[in-house]
Amino acid sequence: MAPICIKTVLISESVDPRCRAILEEHGICVTEKHNLKKEELIAEIKDYDGLVVRSATKVTADVINAADNLKLIGRAGTGVDNVDVDAATKKGIIVMNTPGGNTISAAELTCALLMSLSRNVPQAAMSMKQGNWDRKKFMGAELYGKVLGIVGLGRIGKEVATRMQAFGMRTVGYDPITPPEVSASWGVEQMSLEQLWPQCDYITVHTPLMPATVGLLNDETFAKCKKGVKVVNCARGGIIDEEALLRALESGQCGGAGLDVFIEEPPKNRPLVDHPNVISCPHLGASTKEAQARCGEDIALQIVDMVNGKNLVGAVNAQILAGTFSQESQQLIKLGEAVGAVLQSCATSRKPLSHAHIITQGDYMKTCGGYMTSAVLVGLLNHGSGCRANLINVLSLAKDNGIVVNESHWVTEVAAAGMCKVEVKGDGCSFKATGSVQGGVPVLLGLNDCVFRQPVSLTGNLMFLQASASPQLLSSVAGVLASEGVQIDSFSAPVDHNGDVWYCLGVSSLLPDLSVLKSLVKDAAQLTI
Repeated sequence: MAPICIKTVLISESVDPRCRAILEEHGICVTEKHNLKKEELIAEIKDYDGLVVRSATKVTADVINAADNLKLIGRAGTGVDNVDVDAATKKGIIVMNTPGGNTISAAELTCALLMSLSRNVPQAAMSMKQGNWDRKKFMGAELYGKVLGIVGLGRIGKEVATRMQAFGMRTVGYDPITPPEVSASWGVEQMSLEQLWPQCDYITVHTPLMPATVGLLNDETFAKCKKGVKVVNCARGGIIDEEALLRALESGQCGGAGLDVFIEEPPKNRPLVDHPNVISCPHLGASTKEAQARCGEDIALQIVDMVNGKNLVGAVNAQILAGTFSQESQQLIKLGEAVGAVLQSCATSRKPLSHAHIITQGDYMKTCGGYMTSAVLVGLLNHGSGCRANLINVLSLAKDNGIVVNESHWVTEVAAAGMCKVEVKGDGCSFKATGSVQGGVPVLLGLNDCVFRQPVSLTGNLMFLQASASPQLLSSVAGVLASEGVQIDSFSAPVDHNGDVWYCLGVSSLLPDLSVLKSLVKDAAQLTI
């Protein structure tokens, strides 16, 4: 991936000092302004390339749209609920978190709540502080031999499982992504949610908050659980329906709940928080010295690695960039953008474009179809249009512009070295271009079924002319260009001279007005790459 330039970063919340130190060690100017109100953040953010937050700063669409220079939003922690990821993606801004930074801390708090639920530890401690000695009131139950259901078997779910297995618990789980054989290797038997609910003595959730997980535990699912089931949520408020949970607690269907997160924080649902069988915490999952140090350091190192073009970790909306860090991929991206720019220039009079078909060909291109498609679209949408497309937002922008995008890969022995063929359609016309990388340089092999005798280097000022083959064409064009103060640096003719064909000229500068060539050519286009 071509390095992304991050020169200035705003840290809007308290993060570990190592975050700032690492960024500044690598030449990034850091400003810390904490507890900014929304209007203050909107006024401030326009001056920065990067923003680092924890969970309190709400990076809304209004904030993002005010950030003219912003290229990166870094969340020092897991989850990005406080960031409008869709708005960031549309603006081409990378949203990054630290997926492993607070794994251990969140897992340990989950285990602490499970143990507290089993032995009523917080209630007993509070009773002691009130001067009581109620041994019978706080009768508990062993964890040994009980069934723990883990919904969400990612990093945290795995760590919870291995720890609670040490207490002799049987661990079962559900995850739509983690393969059953993988979770089985660390002692968790996967099953459907319908199978899981009635088996569990304890249930803990470790999923992101999204439409499919909102209210995952509700009146219907509580009814399917064992009577007296105990539940824990250290993930995101809203995964457990709070009103349904309160009803289950009051009926005895739920025997207790350990809650570190709430739909609204601080929670206003006091009957739930005040229920005697609820153990609640003020969102402490990542509140350890170690987790905060790890998250602050991790986000800084991730930013530095991305800026230096070394690696991309934790990007939640820019997975396409993960395969773009090699020199070869950077060359292919330049090729795609250049081919797209050529076609945009040739099709200027045929706008708006309605279709784009990108074909990669040969073994060399087998794994690069995703970013090649995006690179071509960047060239199509950016060149001469004022559009701010990049690899992150270009598919969304293409859709907004009414462009239907198709991509395919052809396996051929002839094109083992790799070629990219692109066809765009607009206003009933079709334009085609074929390119490749030769000697590390993007080149154009053909345009609209015309194959060039010598590959055209896709760099500098280029002029494309469609005309009937004629011995006088080059001298006539050279005369017109000379009268406009433009020199010809290179000339590429097609292999086939039948009918109207395309020529390419490398020129010292672009013409102010292509109409001066109208009497000599059928069509003309020019651009700077």
